[in-house]
Amino acid sequence: MSGVADDRRKSDEAVEAHNGAAQHVSIVLPVLNQLAYTQGCLRSLDADLRHGVELIVIDNGSDDETRKYLASLPGIKLVRNDTNRGCAPAWNQGAQLAQREWIVILNNDVLLAPGWLDALVQFAEEKPVDIASPAIREGLLNYPFEDYARQFMTRMRDVHRAGVANGVCFMVRRRVFESVGNFDEEFRIGQFEDTDFFWRAQRAGFRLGTTGRAFLHHFGSATQSELRQSNAADSYEAQNRSHFRRKWNLTGWDRFWQRAGRQLRAWRWRARERLFHGHTLYEKWLRGRLRYE
Repeated sequence: MSGVADDRRKSDEAVEAHNGAAQHVSIVLPVLNQLAYTQGCLRSLDADLRHGVELIVIDNGSDDETRKYLASLPGIKLVRNDTNRGCAPAWNQGAQLAQREWIVILNNDVLLAPGWLDALVQFAEEKPVDIASPAIREGLLNYPFEDYARQFMTRMRDVHRAGVANGVCFMVRRRVFESVGNFDEEFRIGQFEDTDFFWRAQRAGFRLGTTGRAFLHHFGSATQSELRQSNAADSYEAQNRSHFRRKWNLTGWDRFWQRAGRQLRAWRWRARERLFHGHTLYEKWLRGRLRYE
């Protein structure tokens, strides 16, 4: 009987911890068409939503069945834009509506592993960091997702990369927005607005980190493909790149040394993680094989 009682107590403690984390988190989810991805993402968030996570969906001008589907969902905050305003404005709309201490900015073309949110909050509180991202595997969903994620999060629990986050999914402490402001809406449609925000946060003294305790699958490039299709003749990527370089006063040599530093740091992380754990915090299925990055 004592074993049954212990199991019940541990289960109750786990539920209480989950409820506690959920009550402190808002998730901002911009969408643009891609209904199947959105449905899959929300199904993977079901447990988090049932435990009280605040969900804010920004419909960035969808013209498929997405609007009808979103209207049928109870308990979400829904913002509808008539046209595609892009990532930064949509993220700002969601962040301004969010009521919780932690705000997660999330792509819709992802699947979240069971327990990902609890683990991400625990990591952020323990380190502590102010912006946190989970580990990511990107590409085809050609593996048993939940089993792989469970094994990955166990093996990689104590692995983290300091000073980096990923725009696919990142959790921000509210005080970061209060200090550095919103996402820069001069970055049109998408790209560079996340890096700009991370740099501003670091300049203000906030800490970033990516953890192996939490895991998601990213189908990869689905969002950008949809954006490009809806703005096929637009050169927003080049404009954003130019705006980023002007804003940060980056010369050619600056970019060279920054890129070299990033590559060296990534090589060290990759080598250490693979040697001791058999995984890396960013994995990608590309051209028929799994790559470790």
